Amino acid sequence: MTVTLRPATGDDLVGVGALHQRSRVAAYSSFLPAEALADPTSEAMGQYWTERWSWERDTHRLTVAERAGTLVGFSYLGPDDEDDPATGLLNAIHLEPAEQGRGTGRTLMVDALDAMRAGGWRRAVLWVLRDNAHARAFYERGGWTPTGAEREEYIGSAPTPQLRYTRPLTVQGRAPY
Repeated sequence: MTVTLRPATGDDLVGVGALHQRSRVAAYSSFLPAEALADPTSEAMGQYWTERWSWERDTHRLTVAERAGTLVGFSYLGPDDEDDPATGLLNAIHLEPAEQGRGTGRTLMVDALDAMRAGGWRRAVLWVLRDNAHARAFYERGGWTPTGAEREEYIGSAPTPQLRYTRPLTVQGRAPY
């Protein structure tokens, strides 16, 4: 059974929020305290995505991945957060925990990079939690490299250092991913 991708609709947003919360808990529980991951709830994440999408749907792209009609992942991309018109920002790729290792993240990544190229961007950037070794290895296998930029944001009450990664969207020879 293969994964299929499609543009998200308003009907997907509550499910995207719930999946986002489950994904965060699974991916970050080895380095963030449980109380930091308990908030926001799945319902609050659904409200967050509903509101965010209402403001950003004209400039951002939300893609959902489904397996047998069930939501199993999503990606979210848009313009660079530092206003570089040649750069697109991959805001998120999140998967149901059981989807890890099934190729869904790679499928979402290839689709996101293709969408960025089609949008005219020449470079892609993203922020990844410094302590998320699994995600960092995934991005590095795909040709992403750290820029040296760092920031700190909070997940719940826990400060979470983040690293900025970049990759060109025009790659000579064999394309990563």
